[in-house]
Amino acid sequence: MSIVQYPETLSIEWLHDMYAKKAITPKDVIDEIIKRANRDSEMNIWITPPSAEVLQPYIERLESLSTDLPLWGIPFAVKDNIDVAGMPTTAACPEYTYIPLQHATVVERFVAAGAIPVGKTNLDQFATGLVGTRSPYGETHNALWPELISGGSSGGSAVAVARGQAAFSLGTDTAGSGRVPAALNRLVGYKPSLGAWSTKGVVPACASLDCITVFAHSTTDAMIVDSIARGIDDENPWSRNIPMPSTALPEKIYLPKQPLSFFGPFAAEYERAWERTVEQLKQLNIPIEYLDYEFFAEAAAILYDGPLVAERWADLSEFIESHPGVTFPVTEQVLRSGAADKHTAASLFHAMHKLQTFKLAARKQLGNAVLVTPTAGGTWTRDEVRSNPISANSDMGRFTNHCNLLDLCAIAVPADDAAPQLPFGITFFSLWDQEGLIYGAANMFTNNAKLLKQETTLVAVCGLHMRGFPLEKQMKECGATFIREAATAAKYKFVKLSTSPAKPGLIKTENGGASIELELWEMPLSSFGVFAASIPAPLGIGKVELQDGSEVPGFICEAYAAADAENITALGSWRNAIAEPVEARR
Repeated sequence: MSIVQYPETLSIEWLHDMYAKKAITPKDVIDEIIKRANRDSEMNIWITPPSAEVLQPYIERLESLSTDLPLWGIPFAVKDNIDVAGMPTTAACPEYTYIPLQHATVVERFVAAGAIPVGKTNLDQFATGLVGTRSPYGETHNALWPELISGGSSGGSAVAVARGQAAFSLGTDTAGSGRVPAALNRLVGYKPSLGAWSTKGVVPACASLDCITVFAHSTTDAMIVDSIARGIDDENPWSRNIPMPSTALPEKIYLPKQPLSFFGPFAAEYERAWERTVEQLKQLNIPIEYLDYEFFAEAAAILYDGPLVAERWADLSEFIESHPGVTFPVTEQVLRSGAADKHTAASLFHAMHKLQTFKLAARKQLGNAVLVTPTAGGTWTRDEVRSNPISANSDMGRFTNHCNLLDLCAIAVPADDAAPQLPFGITFFSLWDQEGLIYGAANMFTNNAKLLKQETTLVAVCGLHMRGFPLEKQMKECGATFIREAATAAKYKFVKLSTSPAKPGLIKTENGGASIELELWEMPLSSFGVFAASIPAPLGIGKVELQDGSEVPGFICEAYAAADAENITALGSWRNAIAEPVEARR
């Protein structure tokens, strides 16, 4: 077998393709993952790292399973508050450790589909935090910029995928833990509707709000994972029968009407990234409206500023009280806040009634629509969070905490980086029974972003390829996008060729030329060659000098064609030469 060059990150599609070609085996993949885990050992990704000895039974088992299984040989990582049979569950607290005899329900479904659980990942202790620094197993480093936080509480799961040590991973999400680490590590983070995935086998944070989530590199991989994990679990009291959604586009996109606040040392970069993202959303041809975001923000505040925080204490108080001093100090501070005297039964019902009002408002507002916000309001270095853990963590959840409280589903996807190696992401939200809308909108956004990120070239057009003329459609068929109006340097003769239909010709002269108006379009290089080859003589593509002295590829004309052409240089543009432009055929 020839030596295979593994990509930096793994995907279900790539692994399936390589298995089908018999270019690699599951054992080869696990060996590569172990090598990568050892390489990144100082990043504190794993609590139970990948082990050849532990994983050998899973590899041998695959020999008796059909290779047609949807996850055959696919490695996945598991947050260490989710049970994997035979592997310790610690919830990032060594004294809490137990060895489960059974897989969590979702893990069991993945294993049945052929997947390999490669290890247990680091987390903010007891899934309490959004920063990724609250673990006795070390602070998980950001996958791209190690001095920055990974996000939490599922930071280890996100970084494992971002560093190519799993094709997908499981996190949990009560207040944003399945979305914030996705944004900070340039991943997709999908949080299904409450109850759509069973939480049996999960150490509870807030049992009524907990969700298992997936980190992946694409919405496609997330959907594959969702199709296997989803389904009623008769052994789980929080399980709901929510069928796999059909992907659909929303009727509209809602954005917050109020100006958004950003936090931390990169607040300015995040704000500019959000502004750029809004412009990209406007290119999706889905109507955009602005809504009053105040009730979403007020709902988010209820999670930790109100009596609902007592649910965390109810789940973990017995362990904390019987094991004094073993919990991370900031974690215990947060958990014990749930025992405050102000959290009375009456205050809990007041909060529940207020949330019910907010749920109704959300249902009225978001029917057949999606809400889009930044995923995180900023990021920090690990040193900065260590010195100010509560405030940074609170700011991190400003756009996430409302989601489960309002019974919404969400998918976080990467947008353009805020700065080099500084990822920025957005989240699409929809009602629990309209999950297909966030898939559809997120797919459209990410596909459009890929087109925008292709290697491109500017193309100067001065005639029938301009907006409103018959050949504008050729530009769009080649994936080109109008950028701006411009003009040539004052060195060009402009002629009207005697063709049918009439076309302009741009000819550079040594003297006596003028500045001619034109348009600049941006075209993918993958289309540019075919486009240039299709242009008939005497026209062609050459360098066009602009008014500012720069040169770009654009339409030029051979000098001989001017002999029997009408000189229209004085008109300054093809629009002036053609009184009534022909409307582009749509």
